[in-house]
Amino acid sequence: MSSVVQGFTKSLAMTVLSEIGDKTFFAAAILAMRHPRRLVLSGCLSALIVMTILSALVGWAAPNLISRKWTHHVTTFLFFGFGLWSLWDGFKDEGEAEELAEVEAKLNADWKTNTGTTKKNSKDVDDIKKQKRPFLSQFFSPILLKAFSITFFGEWGDKSQLATIGLAADENPFGVVLGGILGQTLCTIAAVLGGKSLAAQISEKIVALSGGVLFIVFGIQSFLSTVDS
Repeated sequence: MSSVVQGFTKSLAMTVLSEIGDKTFFAAAILAMRHPRRLVLSGCLSALIVMTILSALVGWAAPNLISRKWTHHVTTFLFFGFGLWSLWDGFKDEGEAEELAEVEAKLNADWKTNTGTTKKNSKDVDDIKKQKRPFLSQFFSPILLKAFSITFFGEWGDKSQLATIGLAADENPFGVVLGGILGQTLCTIAAVLGGKSLAAQISEKIVALSGGVLFIVFGIQSFLSTVDS
């Protein structure tokens, strides 16, 4: 039970500090300004939950593919590496502006491409189309699928995904999944309900430095802990 709690708390703290001000955080915030929030929330959160579970499964399987000792060493290295990376981003203090500008540019280009020439009576037309569509096609709307795909591929290979894999290889995977899902849920809800204004009020530098310190602490703890061969 204690291993589950430890994996849960580590994963929760790591996820929250990694995702605030991340590309997918801003993507969810911007999409929620243009589309129904429930669809954006469903799409983004579904992608993050799937990614968290997949990452934890990879981390859980890693000790079965290579020795437990080596996965422990790799995890320790990842924690120190991500800690230094986050500290560098914090001291550089350019991350948030660059992330926001990049995400806005991509979504604006996509928005202009897909926006029609006029919006007059578009709500009535959408309502009629929605009534004609079957239930499943209403649920899996283009907006939900767009939010899912942007978030899923935006997280692929990201620092938080790799950290989740490393954490699941060294901690209880069930606890890591629960903590990761809760952390992703909190961050996604915050982004959808007002992520842009929230990010403006929270210092990206403080978040990055806090995340860096947290990763370094995890690294030290992992380095000092013993592992069965």
